[in-house]
Amino acid sequence: MVEFDGLGMNLGNLSRLSKAKSRSLSAENFTGEKGKAAMATEGTGANAARELGQGWKISPCVSIEAGGSFVPADIEGPGAVQSIWIATPRAPEFGRYLILRVYWDGQKHPSIECPIGDFFASPWGPYAQVNSIPVNVNPNRALNCFWQMPFRKSCRMTIENRAPKPTSFFYQINYTLTDIPDDAAYFHAQFRRTNPLPYGDVYTIAEGIDGRGHYVGTALAWGSNNNNWFGEGEIKFYMD
Repeated sequence: MVEFDGLGMNLGNLSRLSKAKSRSLSAENFTGEKGKAAMATEGTGANAARELGQGWKISPCVSIEAGGSFVPADIEGPGAVQSIWIATPRAPEFGRYLILRVYWDGQKHPSIECPIGDFFASPWGPYAQVNSIPVNVNPNRALNCFWQMPFRKSCRMTIENRAPKPTSFFYQINYTLTDIPDDAAYFHAQFRRTNPLPYGDVYTIAEGIDGRGHYVGTALAWGSNNNNWFGEGEIKFYMD
């Protein structure tokens, strides 16, 4: 029997043992190194925890300057991202001003490039609850996704802040280090927008996708400029 690789975790295989190594990245452990969680001695919470000391949320988040960027993950593989949790200020403007980019295996161009609000199916900014298997948006703007994202050599994530002011950025990225099957595909996501869409035109969600793969979904948001139109229409797929 082939040994379980620790991928595709669910309650059905929870009892199966593997040699996969679970790791977690956060502002308390920037590298995911074993035994280094809650070891921060400086950070955004240092003043609040000044009488408590190490191990008491010295670094609960990072601050990203206006126009700056931050690297929440720089992982050497093989392995797979298994879940991402992000929390940002409630201010609506940060929904589209924080840009998530993910590069697999040393790519020059990102496989994921999307505002975090749209990536987590929250395009307009203000809180709206989302309940689904791959994406959850919970009260107080907690953004969660559970897409399994395999990589064979490396995973690099960046967050760019295009807002005119700094923002606090809370995050946790859970991943596993394990062998990746030859038939495992890479995760891709893009952001597109047309504003306004010319009257009578058809909006193209995605095009030019070649090769083998699975289309896993689209988070679509629209705003109406016509008081008499309530948003009905069709989605059309053209294959091969």
